[in-house]
Amino acid sequence: MDNLLVAAVLGIVEGLTEFLPVSSTGHLIITGHWLGFTGTKAATFEVVIQLGAILAVVVLYRRRFWGLLRPRAEEAFSGVRGLWLLFLTSLPASLLGLAVHDAIKTHLFGPVTVAWALGVGALAILLVEALPRRPRVDSLDSLTPWLALGIGCFQCLALWPGFSRSAATIMGGMLLGARRKVAAEYSFIAAVPIMVAATGFDMLGNYGLFSAEDFLFLGVGFVVSFLAAWAAVKVFIRLLAVTTLRPFAWYRLVIAPLVLVLLS
Repeated sequence: MDNLLVAAVLGIVEGLTEFLPVSSTGHLIITGHWLGFTGTKAATFEVVIQLGAILAVVVLYRRRFWGLLRPRAEEAFSGVRGLWLLFLTSLPASLLGLAVHDAIKTHLFGPVTVAWALGVGALAILLVEALPRRPRVDSLDSLTPWLALGIGCFQCLALWPGFSRSAATIMGGMLLGARRKVAAEYSFIAAVPIMVAATGFDMLGNYGLFSAEDFLFLGVGFVVSFLAAWAAVKVFIRLLAVTTLRPFAWYRLVIAPLVLVLLS
């Protein structure tokens, strides 16, 4: 397959799945295997196109991100307090990720482990949706430091490729008292610092894998990922107004055995 077409396909997959509770890493591993695009260079390319998805969230939620730099008196999630909440959410997975980064890359990036993560994550979503809840956090401005730290602890589940950072964050938020839509929006915003840190860490170690001839390849993946993520986030938020996370869980349960059969 043409290199630019591979870049576009992977960009679409990354953008559509990064902020949905279905695991972008899992889908990229699966798609990479199907396209024959695997190895260290492929893994680094996937990191680069994540930046496109991150940029889409920054643009869509630019008012909130700008508020972190120029606080507004009417918004509690802004300024130093907003940055502190994001720091607390990012801290657990960042520390654990640094400690087990090499082990994850060596042992958990494969179709079998991803398939199990997709299935386990799906069951977790169904369980969370079945539990009785009385949401008390109905906006980002109602988030507390303890809630932010608790969500960060749940986010550690996403270190298992295929589990989904978005799913872990949203489920954590819901279990700790946030409304589903608020938990989803916070998962988008909280993804930015930890994803920037993770992508920066990987790119520093592997930037030498790419030459000047690869810039067009990287650029196509980046732009397509940005556009796909923009669309996915807007549609996802609208869906949460009329449905639960259960359809995403059932989708995960369908593709998990297909991954085991087709790719293991």
